[in-house]
Amino acid sequence: MADSTAADPDGHPAGRPPPGGHSTREALLFGGVYGAVLASSMVAALTRYSASTPASRRYDALWLVVTALASALAHGYAHYIAERAPHRRWDGLRALRNEWPLVTAVLPTVFLLAGSGWGWWPAKGVEYPAFTLNILILFTLGLITARQAARAWPAAVLMGLGDALLGLVVVVANALIK
Repeated sequence: MADSTAADPDGHPAGRPPPGGHSTREALLFGGVYGAVLASSMVAALTRYSASTPASRRYDALWLVVTALASALAHGYAHYIAERAPHRRWDGLRALRNEWPLVTAVLPTVFLLAGSGWGWWPAKGVEYPAFTLNILILFTLGLITARQAARAWPAAVLMGLGDALLGLVVVVANALIK
């Protein structure tokens, strides 16, 4: 019979997830979905209240980065304090490091906003490509995650569409609120 008190190489009890509580696949899906929805929501909010000038798009890109970093920090900290187990010295930093998928998921939208701010494409209307991009990111995350979990293609496509629906909710809400 195996010893239930054995530890993994990092010193965490065997059979328990690492600090942050998620496998890499779960962290990618959670952070990616959260980041893509956050990016769409921020674009909708910032577009509503700011002008569509290159300067305002650079400002929007900066605010999106700040919001993503603050969200990652808050989420990592919440995971850290919510664990009921004793913590090792660097567990807090590991919990924050595990939030990189959230920050990474907003970077394509930051690129779109910053690019319009730098004059690479028009600043007016850049929110529509941003919404489309984030819906595609959500669909792709759902599809890939489902396929990695050995789901059949029809089920994986449905899961991708379910994730994409989250992005569509933001787009519809944006249209209704304007």
